Amino acid sequence: MGNFTIVAGARPNFMKIAPIIHEIQKLQKEKSGVSFRLIHTGQHYDKKMSGDFFEQLDIPQPHANLGAGGGTQAEQTAAIMVAFEKELMENRPDLVLVVGDVTSTLSCSIAAKKLQIDVAHVEGGIRSGDLGMPEEINRMVTDSITDHFFTTSEIANQNLRNSGFSEDKIHFVGNTMIDTLLAQMPKFQKPEGAIFDQLEAGNYFVMTMHRPANVDQEHKLKAMIDAILDGTKGLPIIFPVHPRTAKNLQAIGIEAPNLNMVEPLGYLEFNYLVKNAKGVITDSGGITEEASVMNVPCITLRDNTERPETIDLGTNELVGTNPEKLKPYLDKIMSGDWKKYKGIPLWDGKTAERIVKILEDKYPSVK
Repeated sequence: MGNFTIVAGARPNFMKIAPIIHEIQKLQKEKSGVSFRLIHTGQHYDKKMSGDFFEQLDIPQPHANLGAGGGTQAEQTAAIMVAFEKELMENRPDLVLVVGDVTSTLSCSIAAKKLQIDVAHVEGGIRSGDLGMPEEINRMVTDSITDHFFTTSEIANQNLRNSGFSEDKIHFVGNTMIDTLLAQMPKFQKPEGAIFDQLEAGNYFVMTMHRPANVDQEHKLKAMIDAILDGTKGLPIIFPVHPRTAKNLQAIGIEAPNLNMVEPLGYLEFNYLVKNAKGVITDSGGITEEASVMNVPCITLRDNTERPETIDLGTNELVGTNPEKLKPYLDKIMSGDWKKYKGIPLWDGKTAERIVKILEDKYPSVK
């Protein structure tokens, strides 16, 4: 594996690439001719991504930040492509590795392929079937031009086969997000503050909501929060709130003594809360993966999911966006009658090791 560019555009992307960087760094100690550049597109400005963030993950600061955040979908896509093309022309790699399904994943794949540079997609092949989600467009376009797919599940492999991709491009390796979760679990830490000091393990809920379908219509958001408050029967709910959601909640005037709206939390703090929660209520795909592996009951407020393995083998249930359907699921969590984690193949903490072995085979380094 010679010269290699790794792209991240948002905080969860860094969780996914951290274990891959660790494996490349191991290889660098053994062999010459192995090099990588870590590029942050700057897609999401996140004040929590300070020096501490990179120290916690034990990865270097990005070699470059393209600063291409803000604007509409099209403006952001274009800004990332322009900046990343320049980066590639100045530092041409053998391979560009992209992760997940954010705008950066799409933009950087296109820029690389137009310069005839190979692309590898970590989390290739996952599909929700919902073209109303920008992420689904990003997945489909990225996968249509990818050279190597590193997949998280047999379902993703089948999606790619159905699209006509040959087996030699599909590499079933597992989930790098779980590599990070298992490596970081001993470092999880309770967030600071009186709200968190009062929580009893197994006796509170963690909630996240950010998808427009859930948070952009005031009456719908109010009905959903009311249903959650009703079904959790006064147990504390910790709700790290995105600024947009906070604004909408303020407009509705939702308040309850057990609903604790807090600032977004760091990775170690957030997952400490998830690990010790009675249950998780979310519309995020990544959290369903982590909750499943930690055997914590999880309810997904969406009509579809690109991670069906978290339902078949994990602790996740797809409830939909209708507040009236929530009660029986919350009743099951409250009574302790929830399914257990069955184990998802290759979600074992060794995914990055498998990825780097394949890359070394496909792009040999100088011995």
